[in-house]
Amino acid sequence: MTVASSLIVLVIDENRIRASVIEEGLREAGYSRVTIIHDMQGLARRIAEINPDVIVIDLENPNRDMLESFFQISRAVQRPIAMFVDKSDEASIEAAVDAGVSAYIVDGLKQERVRPILKMAITRFNAFSRLSRELEEARSELENRKLIERAKGLLMRSRGISEEAAYAMLRKTAMNQNRKIVEIAQSLVTAASLLDPGTDA
Repeated sequence: MTVASSLIVLVIDENRIRASVIEEGLREAGYSRVTIIHDMQGLARRIAEINPDVIVIDLENPNRDMLESFFQISRAVQRPIAMFVDKSDEASIEAAVDAGVSAYIVDGLKQERVRPILKMAITRFNAFSRLSRELEEARSELENRKLIERAKGLLMRSRGISEEAAYAMLRKTAMNQNRKIVEIAQSLVTAASLLDPGTDA
């Protein structure tokens, strides 16, 4: 089974003729698990039920409200989204990028373009997800470091010991309790703030 054939692709298109162009392009490219929605009612619920791996949205002449509702869906579903529109303006393009639309194609609905556009949408989405994850990990690492610094400071003041000794104490306690250093630091900072509300912990 190829990657393409295992992916669930959802096509959202009120226009049945245009939807069939997209479907044909997908099937030709090896995407066999294609679901098409023509009715825009209860869209968020339907998307949740289908749980697609990737979404293709085709809008002939979208107005601002219609685009905004799709951008809201895009933010919520956290999936690669390729959006085809016939016309667009700069504000809509910026809004699409902000909403996390992976590929926003203006006046480009052609059967042979569906596959490369879908691949681009998936690749972009994965790259963006990886960046977001790395950013979150870096932020978490920074928070952990700050917490350990605060815990060391508390130990240095209360025990009158050096920074190295304070860190060694945190590490030894973590090893003895089979916990992470940051967990011991959190416990210490929390306890200090309970015992002395005036502390900078």
